[in-house]
Amino acid sequence: MLEPINISLASLNLATLAPMLIAIVGALAILVIDMMKGGLHKSLYVMISLLFLLLDLGALVDFAGVFLKNGTVLGFFDVMLMDGIAILSQIIIVVGSMLFIPLALTSKRFHEYNYPEYFALFLFMIAGFQFMVATDNLILIFVGLETASLALYTLIALHNRSKSFEAAVKYFTMGALAAGFYAFGSMILYAISGSVEINQIATVLAEDHYSNIGYVLVSMAFMIAAFGFKLSMVPFHTWTPDVYEGSSAALAGYMSIVPKIAAFVVAMRLFEFLVHSGVVWLQVILYIGVVVTMTASNIWALVQTDVKRMLAYSSISHAGFVMAAILIGTTQANTGLFLYWALFSFTNLGAFTMLWVNRQKDLLPGQSSDHPYEKFSGMIKTMPMGAVMMALFMLSLAGIPPFGLFWGKMYMIGSAVSAGYTVLALIMALNSAIAGYYYLKLIVFMFMKEPKVGYEKLYFMNASLSLKTIIGIAVVGTIFAVFAVNPLLEVITLFVYNSGY
Repeated sequence: MLEPINISLASLNLATLAPMLIAIVGALAILVIDMMKGGLHKSLYVMISLLFLLLDLGALVDFAGVFLKNGTVLGFFDVMLMDGIAILSQIIIVVGSMLFIPLALTSKRFHEYNYPEYFALFLFMIAGFQFMVATDNLILIFVGLETASLALYTLIALHNRSKSFEAAVKYFTMGALAAGFYAFGSMILYAISGSVEINQIATVLAEDHYSNIGYVLVSMAFMIAAFGFKLSMVPFHTWTPDVYEGSSAALAGYMSIVPKIAAFVVAMRLFEFLVHSGVVWLQVILYIGVVVTMTASNIWALVQTDVKRMLAYSSISHAGFVMAAILIGTTQANTGLFLYWALFSFTNLGAFTMLWVNRQKDLLPGQSSDHPYEKFSGMIKTMPMGAVMMALFMLSLAGIPPFGLFWGKMYMIGSAVSAGYTVLALIMALNSAIAGYYYLKLIVFMFMKEPKVGYEKLYFMNASLSLKTIIGIAVVGTIFAVFAVNPLLEVITLFVYNSGY
C-alpha cells in the first residue's frame, strides 16, 4: 500500500513563483474587469499592466537582495531556480515590457489596442518568459516557451493588416518547428541521463565521462536548431524580416529584445557546460553560427530599401554578436551578454519607437512599404528633433563612442580577446564597421537629402505624450550610458559570478 507523502508548505518556497504569478493575476484581472464592464478606455488597461509589472519588478528586486545574502533560491519541488542570471534576465524582461506597454497610447487609433485581451495576452507572455529563465527544468522551459510564443503569435495577428496575418502564420509555423526540435533534443537528454534538470544532466554526463557523446551531439543538433529559430541565427533566421515587417513597429522592437534575452539565458544554461567540458563539435558549430550570423545579416541589411527590414537584419546581427558570449563561456563574456543586452534594449526600443510614431495607416501612391528610406528624406528640415534622435539611435547601434552600445561592443570584444578568441574579436570588430554603413545610410537620407513630397506630413503622426516620454527615456539611456556602465558591470558581474557562470 502506498504511503501518503507529507510535504510542508514552507519547503515548497512558493515565493519563488511570486513574480510570474503577479503577471498572471494582472492578466486575469484585466479579463475580469472587461467581463464586468466592457468598452473601457485602453489607458485603464495600460495603467493596470504597468501597475502589475511594477509589482513584478518589486518582487524581483526583493529576490535580488535574498540572492546576494543567501545564494541561489530553489522552490516548488526544486523546479524553480532563482539564481543571479534568472533575476537579471527577468529584470530586463520586465523593464523592457514596462517601456513597451505605454506605446499603446498613440494619438491615432489602432485595431489591436481596442481589445483588453491584447493586454492580458501581453502579461501572460511575460509570465511565460519568466518561467523560461527561472528554471533549469527542460519541461518547465518548454511550458514557458510555448506560453509566451502562443501569446506572441496572437499579438502579431491583432495588428489586423494582411501582412500581420502572414507574419503570425510564419512565426507560428517556425515556432512549431522549433518546439518540435526542442522536444526531440530534450527527449534524448532524458534518455541518456534519466533527468530533465540541466544541472543533473551535466553531472551524469561528466560522471559517465561522456560515453554517450554520439547521443549528446544529436541532442545538441536539435537544440541548436530550436534556439537558432528563437534567436534568429542564420540559417534559421528567414522568418525574422517578414515577421518584423508584418508586426507593428512597437511590437517588432519588443520582439527584438525580450524573447531573445529569455532564449539567451536558456542557451547559456544548456550549452555552456558542454563548451566547458571540451565538446569540440559544439564549439565549432557555435563558432561558425556566430560568424555567419553576424556577417550574412550585415550584408543583407546593406541592400534593404525599408528601414524596418534593415533594423530586422540589424537585430539578427546583434543576436549573433551576443551569442559569442555563450561560445566563449567565461564570466566576463556572460557579464558582457547582460550588459550588451541592457544597453541594446534602450537603443533598439528607441529606434523602433521612432518608426512607430511615423506609422501611417494608409500607404501613399507609389509607396511600397511602411518605412522606405525616402520617407525619412530631409527629416532634419521638417522634424529636426526627430531626425537628431533617430540619428542618435543609429550611431549607438553602429557602436560609435560615447553612445550606449559602444561600451557593450567593447566589453564583448574584450572578453573574446581575454579568452584567446583573437580572430573572433577581429571578425566582431569588422562586422561593427560594416554595420556602420547601413546605419549611416539612414542618417544621410535624413540630413543630406531633400524632403519627398507627401511624406513631410507623416512625421510624428502617432506622437503622444507617452510615446515622446518613452523616446526621451531611450535617448537618456543611450547618451548617459557611459556613466552607468561601471555600476552596471559591478552588479552584473556579482550576480553572474555567484550563479556559477
